[in-house]
Amino acid sequence: MGYKTLIALFAILIFVFAPRKPSIAESKNFEILKDSISFNDAVILSILKNFGSKEFDFEHLLKNKDYRVQIIYSQIDRNPKNEAVFTDYTLNHNPAQYFYPASTVKMPVAFLALQKLNQLKIHGLSRNTTMISEAGYSGQTAVYNDPQSPDGRPTIGNYIKKVFMVSDNDAYNRLYEFLGQAYINNTLQKMGYDSVQIVHRLEIALTEDENRSTNPVKFYDTFGNIIYQQPLIRSQLPYQPRQTFLGKGYYSRGKLVEQPFDFSKKNRIILADLHSILKSVLFPEMMPAGKRFNLSADDYSFLYKYMSTFPAESSFPQYDSSYNDAYVKFLGLGAKDAIPSTLRIFNKVGDAYGFLTDVAYIVDFEHNVEFMLSATIHCNSDGIYNDNKYDYETIGFPFMKALGQAFMNYEISRKRKHLTDLSKFRLDYNN
Repeated sequence: MGYKTLIALFAILIFVFAPRKPSIAESKNFEILKDSISFNDAVILSILKNFGSKEFDFEHLLKNKDYRVQIIYSQIDRNPKNEAVFTDYTLNHNPAQYFYPASTVKMPVAFLALQKLNQLKIHGLSRNTTMISEAGYSGQTAVYNDPQSPDGRPTIGNYIKKVFMVSDNDAYNRLYEFLGQAYINNTLQKMGYDSVQIVHRLEIALTEDENRSTNPVKFYDTFGNIIYQQPLIRSQLPYQPRQTFLGKGYYSRGKLVEQPFDFSKKNRIILADLHSILKSVLFPEMMPAGKRFNLSADDYSFLYKYMSTFPAESSFPQYDSSYNDAYVKFLGLGAKDAIPSTLRIFNKVGDAYGFLTDVAYIVDFEHNVEFMLSATIHCNSDGIYNDNKYDYETIGFPFMKALGQAFMNYEISRKRKHLTDLSKFRLDYNN
């Protein structure tokens, strides 16, 4: 028996306390994984085995490397002062294994938009100030009004609401344009997030040159006076060299190209950085100063509210019933119509090119439970990109549902030394 196996077995013995359920070492399930797992892997595997649904086969999924599954779990305990104490566990986390982050990049961009407003220190400039986007370069479009705001004014605040409540792509693009490519990447990398390469807008097909150029923007006060204007910014950001080719083919202009798809100049950020970025906003007091965003108390309250608001709870923007509670809450225990009112999820999801990702802090007020869970999975069994044939419904969403359920089941059963006060995250969603 190898050294790693001994560590894994020891972890399971001290971690799994339910005697009616077998540990990983005692079970034939996950047998193929045991010889390569670390202490962290063993902890997560034991939760999936002992608290996961019998209807979902985690073993089969984890054996198949094509799914490129990565999981990060932060167990949260509270000390006598109600300060959060984190114990982090990972499964298959590999910074070198690329996944397309899709809409998860909207989360740090939204945080940076609020930070930049604070850094400008201009009287009257806030997230509620009217922001007009002009078109100043090839591929750019202008915005003079926002029909999804209460008074038709486009604002940073309303864009951020839409980013978190329904993952609106145009809203993200406008924040990207306000910040500029260089500001986004240089700022996040100075904060220690070295993996970050956020270099393009979403949903619209633009060249590298067009994505380097961001729209001129102007901010107006209530009297129509310009209080801040930013010209077209042309980024000279040097791209981190990558050779990232995946799959066996892709569609381009309606034709199949039988060669791997090039992700080398697509957005990139590793799961650990996304997890840390979310933690830094939810628990800034527990993070080093260099990892915190420059946000006010009001900014934090604003973010907490709209990161956890369900679309049906929003008056402006207003969304129809097609945006159910779990629309952007993949780890929301699988609810299709309604997530229980006692459950709140502060998160950001992403799905594109067959990659499905959720980075979440989950709170259950009924059981006084909290934890962080981030996961990504690749759902593209045919290895072809841009064919709109991805395995979200058959693999991805069921995986996320089962994963969220397994960790919630475990957390409800887990004993804590100190009572958790979750009042910070009890918010008013009625206004």
